[in-house]
Amino acid sequence: MSSPKTSSKTRPALIVAGVAVAAALAALASYTATRPAGPSAAGSSAVAEVTADPASGVYPELEKYARRDASDRLALGRADAPVVLVEYADFKCGYCGKFARDTEPVLVKKYVENGTLRIEWRNFPIFGEESEAVARASWAAGEQGRFWQFHKAAYADGAKEKGFGKERLRALAAEAGVPDLARFAKDSEGEAAREAVRKDQEQGYALGATSTPSFLVNGRPIAGAQPLETFTEAIEAAADAARTSGKAGR
Repeated sequence: MSSPKTSSKTRPALIVAGVAVAAALAALASYTATRPAGPSAAGSSAVAEVTADPASGVYPELEKYARRDASDRLALGRADAPVVLVEYADFKCGYCGKFARDTEPVLVKKYVENGTLRIEWRNFPIFGEESEAVARASWAAGEQGRFWQFHKAAYADGAKEKGFGKERLRALAAEAGVPDLARFAKDSEGEAAREAVRKDQEQGYALGATSTPSFLVNGRPIAGAQPLETFTEAIEAAADAARTSGKAGR
């Protein structure tokens, strides 16, 4: 899991938009409990305490962080899927790239394609100006229906080492098949892109996330690029809980 080396701006105070203070503090405590001790711990199966108990580590108030907007171009899967995985990530984060390359495709094939899971992306840039720029660029690619293709290109092996300057972002957009590159460049610098990224960032800070990647699975916080089994256990427990409560396929 990656944390910012330096802060380019003063971090906003913990935002509790629509979530009770107690619930936000509980979520922060859960992140602290599951946070890897350092880079060598990330990916250790002992890091995240995720069990098959559907209620374990779940904060129902945090389910509200899932938008379930059918028009959301930065999401995969049915808006009414019983389980929503919300991902807060930065394109300059190495552990986010590991999750994107190794774990996410398996979750898509196993759970998104059969309607169990929806994945909602949140841009959470924490590594300075290039992080902000590629976050806006990903949103701009989404405006032309190519967010996930851009996501794949930006997280390819060795991609972040090439940086995310303007020409590089244009090359990634071309690789992703964005049809109108002039519009892409304009949208990337526009206020709508800045506002969309800012909204995602504020939601992450409200949750208490301070590093990437961070996740919510139906209100269960998971910190770091955990092993595949951590996510499958959380998703299946959430799906079982949704079936029991009658919310499956809502």
